[in-house]
Amino acid sequence: MADATTSPYLVLARKYRPADFTTLVGQDAMVQTLGNAFTQNRIHHAFILTGVRGVGKTTTARILARAFNYEDASGPHPTLDLSVEGEHCRAIIEGRHVDVIEMDAASNTGIGDIREIIDSVKYAPSSAPYKVYVIDEVHMLSTAAFNGLLKTLEEPPPYVKFIFATTEIRKVPVTILSRCMRFDLRRITPEIMTAYLESILGQEGIGFEPEALAMIVRAGEGSARDNLSLLDQAIAHGNGTVTAATVKAMLGLGDRARIIDLFEELMGGQIGAAVETMRALYDMGADPQTLVADLADFTHLVTRIKVVPAAAEDVSLTPDERKRGAELAGKLPMRALTRAWQILFKGYDEVARANNGLQAAEMVLIRLAYAADLPSPDDLIAKLANQPAPAPGPQTMMPMPRGPSGGSSAMRIEQPRPVDTEAISSQPVVPQAQIQPALASVGSYKELIALAQAKRDVLVKLALEGSMRPISFEQGRIEVALLDGTDPGIIATLSARLQAWTGDRWLIMVSSKPPEGLTVRQQTEQRKQADHAAAHEDPLVKAILETFPGARVVNVKVRDDAAIVDDAPPPPPEEDDE
Repeated sequence: MADATTSPYLVLARKYRPADFTTLVGQDAMVQTLGNAFTQNRIHHAFILTGVRGVGKTTTARILARAFNYEDASGPHPTLDLSVEGEHCRAIIEGRHVDVIEMDAASNTGIGDIREIIDSVKYAPSSAPYKVYVIDEVHMLSTAAFNGLLKTLEEPPPYVKFIFATTEIRKVPVTILSRCMRFDLRRITPEIMTAYLESILGQEGIGFEPEALAMIVRAGEGSARDNLSLLDQAIAHGNGTVTAATVKAMLGLGDRARIIDLFEELMGGQIGAAVETMRALYDMGADPQTLVADLADFTHLVTRIKVVPAAAEDVSLTPDERKRGAELAGKLPMRALTRAWQILFKGYDEVARANNGLQAAEMVLIRLAYAADLPSPDDLIAKLANQPAPAPGPQTMMPMPRGPSGGSSAMRIEQPRPVDTEAISSQPVVPQAQIQPALASVGSYKELIALAQAKRDVLVKLALEGSMRPISFEQGRIEVALLDGTDPGIIATLSARLQAWTGDRWLIMVSSKPPEGLTVRQQTEQRKQADHAAAHEDPLVKAILETFPGARVVNVKVRDDAAIVDDAPPPPPEEDDE
């Protein structure tokens, strides 16, 4: 047997891989559902496990294969109680059992690979009670492969079980999903993950700092495998111990306290100090893009604490983040936080694309510090109305003078200045009537049509041109005749529009006499036809048409009683002359 010092090192993710459901972390809901199903002997023949990377999909599949094929001295009986290894357990754990077939769909995507499964399900298991097929990354199968699997998946032999695993559940056809019992494996919460890492470090006899574990848990994003891989790296980087300093250097993170200092300097408009802090963190080895991302993360944290104060109690947060984050959430207005988030979010991509990341990051900080110069919506409304800005509410910061470094301090974290109410009340107030938009005047029916066109009111314009004919027109009073089939409601609509456009009330009367004469649209068409006919009688036009057989007059523009004719190739026969 090889000595422990010479045997290959087994990474933590494999060494502490759960072998039964008692050691599977963070998936209590799934374990409870499966436990009830096994207890009631209502075990489905097909399962699909989905979730982000490293949450235990393949591990769960292997544990399920053990549970299906558990056999002890009393005989085969499916169970979730795997505390005592059964006859087939060791071979399944080591991946060498002949009746548990694992297939990677990423490298076996075609119908030929699925045809092998279809042919093999006809034969009973060699030694275990069930033949279990585990297909990982099942979403990578081709359409033909999925279709070929449908019939077997719907009505498999009683001794066959299917277990699918995927990170892209939306790419799996609904025909497959409807034949499976689905389990969504959740990200592992920071509290559970922290306790899990602490237990592993205790078993390994390795010292650690809580702040270092918090950084690893945050970077692991709820994935057990990612967290264990980072923990492995941190142990090697720290020469057998896990400290905050080594984890910061390993992950390229800036000091969280310095990130908070940088955030406060930016929100206070101290751009000179902020640039110096950024340069110092860069000299310490922090990546500029990571610094911008850290600022965005802290901005999100402060905003979240402002909305949900209980978020400050998250165990994955450092003491500085808990205390100072809550203080900043109480001082900064929401509009300053949302604006900072937008600038940092866009700045992250700019830093990634820039040739010099540090320069791009500094420009992002400068933009953020000077963003307070942008007026708030209340200030804009007050300026447009030539009225004083409203007094600040409980979460509103009053504009402050520029800081000594040149950045704006309108978002400075200070108590609001008292408002001089006497000075505000002494300022002249412009009457509301003086700030109303200019009203239109209408002197004729033609001007009324032009006004409707200027207001882009298509309904009124079309009605004025084609659905009614003017009888009389004077200021404040119009009499019209409606054509047959016209909606009478257009009169009320026209009256309301005129009052809104001119500020005066208009009386619109409908003549009882049948409409005589032409509408505005008919007059326009009649005039176009007359102009077209006159153009054809012009000697020059006649000569052109005779010289170019097939040419047609398609448009006539009248300017100062002169007809300007545009010649063009004849359009298709079905088109009308314009």
